[in-house]
Amino acid sequence: MNEIQKAASGLLYDANYDVEILEMRLRAKIVLHELNHLHPTKQEERNKILKELFGNIGKDFVIEGPLHCDYGFNIEIGNNFYANVNLVILDGAKVKIGDNVFIAPNVGIYTAGHPLERDLRNSGLEYAKPINIGNNVWIGAGVSIMPGVTIGDNSIIGAGSVVTRSIPANVVAVGNPCRVLKKIDDIEKP
Repeated sequence: MNEIQKAASGLLYDANYDVEILEMRLRAKIVLHELNHLHPTKQEERNKILKELFGNIGKDFVIEGPLHCDYGFNIEIGNNFYANVNLVILDGAKVKIGDNVFIAPNVGIYTAGHPLERDLRNSGLEYAKPINIGNNVWIGAGVSIMPGVTIGDNSIIGAGSVVTRSIPANVVAVGNPCRVLKKIDDIEKP
C-alpha cells in the first residue's frame, strides 16, 4: 500500500518525505499559484483550472481567491457553491461538499491530523479523515472544521467556531468547541 492509499484509508502515512506525495502537492501548488494570480476578469480561466484541480465540481460556483489545498483531487463540490476569500482545504482525505453551500472568509477545512506520540509526529507521519458537508449549509467567517467531521444538511456554523465533532442537520451551531445552539425550526421567520 502506497502512502496516498494509506491516507485514503485513515492510516498513518508519510506526508513530509514520500516522493509521490510531495510531487502531488507540488503539482497542486503550481496550479494554485496560477489560479491565485489570474486577473479578476479571467473568470472563465479560473473556472477551467478549478474543474481540472478538483475531483468534482458542480455548476454555478464561485471561489474567491486566494484558495489553498494540498492535492485538489480529493475535493468534491456540489452545485451553487460560493466560497469567499482565503479558503484552505487540507485534503489528505476526501472532502465532500453538497449543493447550495456558502462559505465565508478565512475558513479552514482540515482532514489532516498528527499523532499525539511525539516520535511518530516528529517523523513526519500524519493521518487524514474525510469531511462531509451537507446541502444548504452556511459556514461563517473564521471557522475551522477538523478531521472526520460531518455537518448535516441545512445547518449553520457560526463565525469563529472550531468544529471538532459532527453537527446534525437543521441546527445553528457555534463556539469552541462548536456545539448546537438551537434547531433551525426554532428560529423565527422575519
